[in-house]
Amino acid sequence: MQSLSQIGPSEIFLVARREKPSTRLVITRAQLWFTGRLSFRQETNGVRLKNRVEFSPRPVPPNLIAAEKEEAKAVLTLFFKKQGLSNSVSSRLINKSDQFIDHLVSRLHSVHKARYLVGRELTTLEIRDSLIPYLEELHEEHGDLLSELVVSYPDPPAETRLVASSSVPVSPPRGDTDSAAETRKLRAVSRVSELDTEGALRPQTLYLLDLGLNLEQIKTITRKFAAFPYYSLDGKIKPVVEFLLDLGIPKSDIPTILCKRPQICGISLTDNLKPTMAFLETLGIDKNQWAKIIYRFPAILTYSRQKLTSTVEFLSQTGLTEEQIGRILTRCPNIMSYSVEDKLRPTMEYFRSLNVDVAVLLHRCPQTFGLSIESNLKPVTEFFLEKGFGLDEIGIMISRYGALYTFSLKENLMPKWDYFQTMDYPKSELVKFPQFFGYSLQERIKPRYELVKRSGVRLLLNQVLSLSGIEFEKVVKKKMMKLLSNNVIAEQSNGGLL
Repeated sequence: MQSLSQIGPSEIFLVARREKPSTRLVITRAQLWFTGRLSFRQETNGVRLKNRVEFSPRPVPPNLIAAEKEEAKAVLTLFFKKQGLSNSVSSRLINKSDQFIDHLVSRLHSVHKARYLVGRELTTLEIRDSLIPYLEELHEEHGDLLSELVVSYPDPPAETRLVASSSVPVSPPRGDTDSAAETRKLRAVSRVSELDTEGALRPQTLYLLDLGLNLEQIKTITRKFAAFPYYSLDGKIKPVVEFLLDLGIPKSDIPTILCKRPQICGISLTDNLKPTMAFLETLGIDKNQWAKIIYRFPAILTYSRQKLTSTVEFLSQTGLTEEQIGRILTRCPNIMSYSVEDKLRPTMEYFRSLNVDVAVLLHRCPQTFGLSIESNLKPVTEFFLEKGFGLDEIGIMISRYGALYTFSLKENLMPKWDYFQTMDYPKSELVKFPQFFGYSLQERIKPRYELVKRSGVRLLLNQVLSLSGIEFEKVVKKKMMKLLSNNVIAEQSNGGLL
């Protein structure tokens, strides 16, 4: 006995006829797409369906099945990565899990059979929201054996296939898995430049070319996201592009958006994209800035509401007001891509250990929270500690100038510190004015300080760098005139005494 969930979403051929009355039942070829669970049992009087079968007389197009398989692989990859597996291990597991991927697609068709009956395609978010809870259920049931279940499906997983000491699945042999993955990728890429019987490119490709992409860009997108060339032109790509254009996004920006996030074309306008935008507006995003926001970070429209809400809740917990959160999401929408537990919260705790006001830092420079604690933040802190600054002083510097930690230690902070040591200023000036590290060493710091030095005047570090060119020259001249006047008075006083 075998269920359809094990057979997978391949075509089923089952039409029957009788050759003669009271003789054997003969199976002939016809095509039906079943969306429910299907079981067979052999009876003496022929073939009988054990369970009621739900099916649609509308065949699911092969290109849609291929696209849904790629979407299922993307969801499974994301799930594996959340479980702590590396990209390479996740990729190898999925390359050996064709039957399980078929099972996931079959499950989609079963859960959403009403959608398929009317010919409506699932969006990327709907696929993700359907499969992730199911994968979580499997993980609760099988634990670390889930990876083995995926590879061995429909057979039960074997505990002996795991490395007992680390509970990390043994990587499948590289040869055939890499070959299969490369074959699928090449098939998707070849579809981009595929010609019809008249020698013309596919309509999807022609449309994308007209938008300003070139063939190599489209192929690059496909190598990263193999479902893209299978998207319906009139059903998915064109409606999304036209919507973006209506928002005021220039046509010249569309290629950049598609290269950044091709999955945006898999989102339903009415069911997902527009409601997500409306939801984000309730969180404070400036609706008049959508063109800039989407260009900067189109992925924000592909996130689930749960992820968006969890990020906003975290920002609120730091002490930010609703208005401030709205400004952050508008200026730095990619903060939504940061994991609350893996990135935002640990970064918050690190900066609080330096007595930094996290709310102020987030409002001034939210991109700081996308940096690695180990690779970016700690090395900068240790650099300033080595130069004699205290933790409180470092905390004041980052509070006053949030971008301080975004600069390269080797290419920015070190050479500017070396030059600062030649300047006639105490370290306290950097605590007062850490923005020093944000100015160009060759184009601003050196020429201005050398002018001040030649003039013989004394200016605060803030005055040397923050004033405009005209104001800086005025201040230097004024200081020179005052210095000259003081010298004249001093000479006159000395002459009088003599």
